[in-house]
Amino acid sequence: MGDAIDLTGDGGVTKTILTKSKLDAVTPTEDFPLVDVHYEGKLADTGEVFDTTHEDNSIFSFEIGNGSVIKAWDIAVRTMKVGEIARITCKPEYAYGSAGAPPEIPPDATLIFEVELVACRPRKGSSLGSVSEERARLEELKKQREMAAAVKEEEKKKREEAKAAAAARVQAKLEAKKGKGKGKGK
Repeated sequence: MGDAIDLTGDGGVTKTILTKSKLDAVTPTEDFPLVDVHYEGKLADTGEVFDTTHEDNSIFSFEIGNGSVIKAWDIAVRTMKVGEIARITCKPEYAYGSAGAPPEIPPDATLIFEVELVACRPRKGSSLGSVSEERARLEELKKQREMAAAVKEEEKKKREEAKAAAAARVQAKLEAKKGKGKGKGK
């Protein structure tokens, strides 16, 4: 959708917005430092997925700025708004560096994440009403994701059935041709 934005000035962390948020969407702040994200991480060199929340439709939660995630995430997710989906490319020095995170992430690996900012929340004990509202909203989002996953699975099943039917038709035609050829020339 957009061009890559260099968030660090040295190309170490770039963000490309894939899906924009609504104009009035919330962004992480001091009041809302806890974030919930949906993501998929790939190795830039091979495209191999090393981690994802898509398989089990889970949400990953962390607090912005306290060092609980790689540096690139603290930098990039802080710039996102709820509902936004972005591709975040992280050079090794903003990810796992020369140590990597074996066995999934080799040393000096550049990583590419597709991240959706699902929610921003206050710390526990802050504004209980908004926390329960947010929890309800997350439950609704989870249901929507599950329904979308079920639709995708059904579409995949239909495609596989169509492929199997087409293969059976081709096989039947081949069998018919073999049958017609028998007995000739004897």
